[in-house]
Amino acid sequence: MQIIHKINDFFFTLFPDLTSDNKEVITAAMKKQYTYGPFVPTVTLQEDLVIIDVDTETIITQDADYNKTVALCDKGKFDEARAILEKLIEKNPTNSEFHRILGQILSEQGDQDESINALIDSLRWNSSNGWALMMMGNIFARHKNDVTTALKYYDQAILANKADHITLANIAYLLLQENKLEDAKKYAYEAIKLKDNYPNTSFILSLIAEKENDLQSAFYSTIQAIKQSTNEEALYQNALKQAFDLANKIASDSDGEKLFKTYRSQLEDQGGIEIDIFEDNEIQTAAKIEFAERHNRDKHIVKYKSTYPAVEHLVMHELVHLDFVIQARKENLNQVFLSTQKNKQDFLTTIQPTIQKLKSMGVEQTMVTKFTDGVFNGINLQTYNTPIDVFIEDLLHKEHTELRSYQFLSLFNLLQEAIKSVTDERVLDIAPQSVLSKTKTYSLVNAIQFKELFGIDCIPEFKASTAELKQAQSFYKEFSEIKDDRKPGQEFELVKHWAQELGLDPFFELESETKFETKNNIDDFLTKLQQDPFGLDEEEDPLEKKEMEKFQKHQEEMGTNMAIVMFMVDALKYFKNKAAEDIKQTALEIAMLGTMGIDPNKKEYIIASITGKRFSGNQVLAYYYVSWAIAMPEQVQHLGLDFKNEFEMAKKTI
Repeated sequence: MQIIHKINDFFFTLFPDLTSDNKEVITAAMKKQYTYGPFVPTVTLQEDLVIIDVDTETIITQDADYNKTVALCDKGKFDEARAILEKLIEKNPTNSEFHRILGQILSEQGDQDESINALIDSLRWNSSNGWALMMMGNIFARHKNDVTTALKYYDQAILANKADHITLANIAYLLLQENKLEDAKKYAYEAIKLKDNYPNTSFILSLIAEKENDLQSAFYSTIQAIKQSTNEEALYQNALKQAFDLANKIASDSDGEKLFKTYRSQLEDQGGIEIDIFEDNEIQTAAKIEFAERHNRDKHIVKYKSTYPAVEHLVMHELVHLDFVIQARKENLNQVFLSTQKNKQDFLTTIQPTIQKLKSMGVEQTMVTKFTDGVFNGINLQTYNTPIDVFIEDLLHKEHTELRSYQFLSLFNLLQEAIKSVTDERVLDIAPQSVLSKTKTYSLVNAIQFKELFGIDCIPEFKASTAELKQAQSFYKEFSEIKDDRKPGQEFELVKHWAQELGLDPFFELESETKFETKNNIDDFLTKLQQDPFGLDEEEDPLEKKEMEKFQKHQEEMGTNMAIVMFMVDALKYFKNKAAEDIKQTALEIAMLGTMGIDPNKKEYIIASITGKRFSGNQVLAYYYVSWAIAMPEQVQHLGLDFKNEFEMAKKTI
């Protein structure tokens, strides 16, 4: 069969991929277009004509045998395939592909020398037979231990555009084993050009970088290999081990302090306050930052537990907390997370079944209180930190690439702790299920981010319900939509919203830092308290009014409170020989304590001006009333404490 095309505008319309009228380009394109299996046409150019001769007769008579040969090879029946193939070559010795398949059969049968001869015949008839070139390279590399000769054939295979990413990756690995690192990298990069998400190539690049002692690059490529594979694959397990080995080696060989030294200096310049960093194995969390303003110090303090791996990441994490605060303060958008006695009481109401269960088990009240305090503080820590933490980890991963191996070790360890906390049978047996579910949801958000950053999926280990996982995914999606364009203070929006979605918003307050500072500045507060001790000049807070009315009603129902009487007697005796100014100072101090709420049932209150003594809530209320009755009697009526009868009774006993 002969096909003739006139080379004109219509010709290029038929073959739009042709962008050049170069004869060699047109010839190659026509051969590619009209090749059928192993049968390549003859292409001739005459003036403005291109003539393609397709040997249809040969195709008809030989194609069935060729396909049968390929099928037999696939089944491993090489002797049968070889017999048919040798007859095909006898009839048509010019077909390069027939010789190439014969060479493959001979190689599979272990006759590498005869295989080379067959492949040479294949290349003599078509020097661009890419698969023949690849096989020659493989034979010289694997069976002849002649990498130099193998590379000559591999390079030609690449030029023929027949090299596949798998073979190129294998070549790179062979060269790596020969310690030919530059050549290995060349072939690995060629493999990436063909397929940029092939995990074997990434893992090979990791091994090459490790040999070159470029551990950061090695770690990066290993993480890519993890992301590109599944945990059922052997490669994934090898890459996972490699990731931990590299990360630990980086952490042990590096000067970790360098990672945060510059950042700390930047924050000190921006905030105008020095930062101290030291280990403290007594803290409750892995690390924490104590802001100078909150602790009445002239320095910020970052504390970390030295028992945790990669503590440099923990330090950097806390420094980013400070960075976010500095950014928010510049816009007057920083907020303070508060938890009042009322917030805690609301929380305790929701977990009454758990409290009753513990009591029925014979657990002492002090241990019950310790347990509920821990649960309350724990869920509040998650409520506040999780939305902020995902922003922090995103920033660290993007802007501090040298920290990634530390971040990997640290976050993995923290996730393992989180998994244990929500799957341990002892915890499941006594923890409030509603709180446990919300804790799990927050932790899942961290697990989703960890998978995105490092490719390791810890999510199934949480044994979460569909609803918990769906909620966590929704939270992470919300974060992802704004993470690249975060505005100062925007993290507080997620703190509020996620808490509302989980029904945790009644257990804390977010308050403007400006308002909080004004309210809690002791000098300003005392001055204001002396001028307007009961806030008569301010608009009354409806919530505070409601709480006060509730307390007053409770007092009316109680009638005379003999416990208060006894505590007032104690207070009168204490203040009997005190100077008027000292009594007034104590009165103002207790008033300030009262702004945060005084729970009559709570123990362990501290009044700083009365040293060496701990007070119950009722004791504080008694001292509150007595101190004001002595120091500022004209203002007692505004305290909202209906203790007039108790006070009169107490005075009679002195």
